[in-house]
Amino acid sequence: MIYQIVLAFAATLIITLILGKLGIPVLRSLHAQQSIREEGPESHQAKAGTPTMGGTFMMIAMIIGIAIFAPWNVATGMLLFLTIGHALLGFFDDFVKSVKKRNLGLTAKQKLLGQLILAAVFCYFITEILVIPTTLWIPVADINVNLGWGYYVLAFLIIVGSTNAVNLTDGLDGLAAGTSAVAAIAFAVIGLIHNMPSVAVFGAIVCAICVGFLAFNINPAKVFMGDTGSLALGGAFAGMAILTKTELLLVIIGGIFVMEALSVIIQVISFKTRGVRVFKMSPIHHHFELSGWSEQTVVNRFWLGGALLAVLGVLLAVR
Repeated sequence: MIYQIVLAFAATLIITLILGKLGIPVLRSLHAQQSIREEGPESHQAKAGTPTMGGTFMMIAMIIGIAIFAPWNVATGMLLFLTIGHALLGFFDDFVKSVKKRNLGLTAKQKLLGQLILAAVFCYFITEILVIPTTLWIPVADINVNLGWGYYVLAFLIIVGSTNAVNLTDGLDGLAAGTSAVAAIAFAVIGLIHNMPSVAVFGAIVCAICVGFLAFNINPAKVFMGDTGSLALGGAFAGMAILTKTELLLVIIGGIFVMEALSVIIQVISFKTRGVRVFKMSPIHHHFELSGWSEQTVVNRFWLGGALLAVLGVLLAVR
């Protein structure tokens, strides 16, 4: 099994590197360019015009890797469904904004509706076909709480929260890809611990596309993943957490993503209720930039933090 996982990782990594070399010129020819917020850090203005939608070649590499190496079963199919479904949501949004040059892609309501449909289909198949119990495992205490229908609400919140949190993290060169790589390998190990080959191979393949993408996304980035990649990665993490019944561990393993999302929520609530900004800018990676940290320093420290949290999550997964 470990040999299969290593082979899947290595092969998918090579495929991602090849597709990146071929895909970036195509994105340039389509003028799929990243727009930079005017209110963002001044140093980011130099990134205007960098190709985006790099998540497209990440997803193609993932599909090829899964088709060759992953077990062909319902669990693999549902992980692929949730990931590619969110990739398509992100792709449409990216395409309309970056290629068609329209300010509005999908509205927030349209995205939520799409995520609700994806979550509903995913939950139906895993509970009715895979017979995954509607219980929530509490780490450390090692107890299971039966949530009944409430589990579907929890699953939806996990899926929406994960996808949007990874999306918010995608704001610095290499940040989302690097933190996603360590989170993915953590779930691959958890898949091994729980004897779930589908999750183990899937996690390794997701890690491979993130590492491969980093070759082009490390500072200075030659391409950005866009919503196509970030929403898909969030869906992948949510799916792996739900299938392995480690939903609460996702909060730890994806701690960097959680911190990024919370910083935005805190900033918005504080400003709307008190007229005061808690952070110099949100998401929080911009706060550290404006506090004097270089972009690469922020990324490196967030990578380290993500790696430590991933290790902690894996240790807690051992029952």
